[in-house]
Amino acid sequence: MSVLSQPQFHCEEAAFTWLEETLWPQGPVCPHCGGMGRISKIKANPAKRIRLGLHKCGDCKKQFTVKVGTVFEHARIPLNKMLQAVHLLCSSKKGISAHQLHRILEVQYRSAWFLAHRIREAMRSGELAPFGGTPGAANIVEVDETFIGREPGKPKKRAYHHKMKVLALVDRESKQVRSMVVDDLKPATIVPILEENIIKEATLHTDEAGVYPKAAPKFVDHQTTVHGQGEYVRGIVHTNTIEGYFSVFKRGMKGVYQHCGKQHLHRYLAEFDFRYNNRVKLGVNDVARTAAAIHDIQGKRLTYQTASA
Repeated sequence: MSVLSQPQFHCEEAAFTWLEETLWPQGPVCPHCGGMGRISKIKANPAKRIRLGLHKCGDCKKQFTVKVGTVFEHARIPLNKMLQAVHLLCSSKKGISAHQLHRILEVQYRSAWFLAHRIREAMRSGELAPFGGTPGAANIVEVDETFIGREPGKPKKRAYHHKMKVLALVDRESKQVRSMVVDDLKPATIVPILEENIIKEATLHTDEAGVYPKAAPKFVDHQTTVHGQGEYVRGIVHTNTIEGYFSVFKRGMKGVYQHCGKQHLHRYLAEFDFRYNNRVKLGVNDVARTAAAIHDIQGKRLTYQTASA
C-alpha cells in the first residue's frame, strides 16, 4: 500500500488529527503562552466560519490551531495537500518542481512555489556545531566548491567569475554535509568559514585550489589531490564524497529546477543537504525523512514577501 494512500493525505480533518498527534504527543500546547492545562477544542462549523483544528486556551483566552508557530501558519492550502507536498519533496531524490506540485495538488502555481519554499525552510537545520568530530577523536573533512547558474549583473566570462559559488563540507565519519552560498573564493571569505565550521584537530582534504593552503595552518593536517594532473585518489586522500553530493545537487538544479536566483539558492541547498543527511544509506527511508521534516516545521516562519524578496 502506498504511503500516500494514508488518510492524512486525503482528508483535512485526518490531517489535523495526525499533525496534532505528531507535534503534540503530550496534548495541545498553546503557542501564545505555552499553556497545556486549560485547552479546549472547538468543533468545526463552516456555517459559523469556525475552521478545522481550532483550539482555545483557557489561560490566555486566545485561539489557535496546530499550524500556528510553524511554516504552515496562515497557509490557505488544505493541510492534507501540504502534507502531500512534504512527502513528495522529501521522497524525490533530486527534488520536485513547483509546476509539478501545482499539477499534482491542483493549486495555483504561486501557491505551490511558496509552499515548496515553506518546506525548504523546515528542512533548514540551522546546525552550528563544527564538523570533524571531537578533539579526542578528530575526523577527515572534505571541502570543495562548485559553480552554478549566473550571478545577477555580472557579464559572462570564460572562467567561473560570473557564476554563483557554493562551498560545501562533508564530515567523512558522520557522513553529513553542510553547504552555503559564498560571494567569492578569496581567502578572506573562505578561511573564516572553515574555521567556524571545522574543529582545528580535523584533517582537511581538498583539491589543489589556491585558497585552501591559506586555511591549512588552522588545522592539524591538510591533504591535497591534484586534479589538474589527473590525481583524484591517493590512498584515503580524496574529495570524491563531496563530488558525489555535488553531482546530485547539480542534476536536481539543472534537470528539475532549471533556474534559481541567488536570493533563493540557500533554500535549495538546505533541501539537498536535508535529503543527503537523511538518506537511505544512513537508514532513513522516505517515511522517516518526511517525519523528520514535519518535526522541523515548528518555530519557523516564512512570509511570501520574505520568500519572494
